[in-house]
Amino acid sequence: MTWEEVFSYIRETLNFRIFSVSEAPVTVGSILIFLLLITFFVGAAILARRALNRRVFKRIKIDAGTSYTLSRITQYAIITIGVLVSFNFVGINLSSLTVIFGLLSVGIGFGLQNVTANFISGLIILFERPISVGDRVVVSDIEGDVTEINIRSTMVRTVNNIFIIVPNSEFVSKDVINYSHGDPTYRLDIDVGVSYGSDLDTVLKAMREVAEENNNVMQKPEAEVHLIEFGDSSWNMQLRAWIRNVKEYPRIRNELNQAIVRTFKKYEIEIPFPQRDLHVRSSVKLPIDDGQQ
Repeated sequence: MTWEEVFSYIRETLNFRIFSVSEAPVTVGSILIFLLLITFFVGAAILARRALNRRVFKRIKIDAGTSYTLSRITQYAIITIGVLVSFNFVGINLSSLTVIFGLLSVGIGFGLQNVTANFISGLIILFERPISVGDRVVVSDIEGDVTEINIRSTMVRTVNNIFIIVPNSEFVSKDVINYSHGDPTYRLDIDVGVSYGSDLDTVLKAMREVAEENNNVMQKPEAEVHLIEFGDSSWNMQLRAWIRNVKEYPRIRNELNQAIVRTFKKYEIEIPFPQRDLHVRSSVKLPIDDGQQ
């Protein structure tokens, strides 16, 4: 087989018509060119997103959530333009694409409802921004930080450093707690019981002292101490302290709890344990049946 025959065979293979879309022939060669163009535009979109995050947004000091949203929108815009250019390059214009989209709509109606719902929810999240990268959220009883928002799902890293993939529709159709939305400050409530024999003013002084001596507690708003309930064996007190970053509340809560124990010991304030009174009645002599009539 000569080189001319080889090139002729390759040319015939590339020009082989597989199918037609609105009288536009789709050949093996056009599909290969289409795939190459799509790969190029996807790669260019990823590089553009990384360049924006590393070089542009860091210099103008945009917050992480906004920069992530803008870079993702840029990436998807480049990919969309690339898809349209690729279709036109192989001879399939926009009017021909309506046929393809019509066929896809049939598939969506039969089995892609969840994919479509997550896709639309992903767009809503990116544009409306109910959550952003870096937010501390609770969704489906899972608490963690949003690390990545994709077009179909969102990556959440739990407080135990476990990554959970959550469908985007969960953030749109269900109740979601976002601790960081708009304001990362958080009011930390610490409950503790003290015995009825304690001096109330000393208890209030001790709990205020705990808040004032912790550098992580904000001075404004000021910490408050409340007597919230008269329990069975104690006054139930509550320290309400504001902290700057909600993500640090487990560590700061531990610090405040330990400080309360030490401060109560210094002021000789007792933290009672539950007590129950047991009343023992004298036994009653019961008649004994010896079986005799």
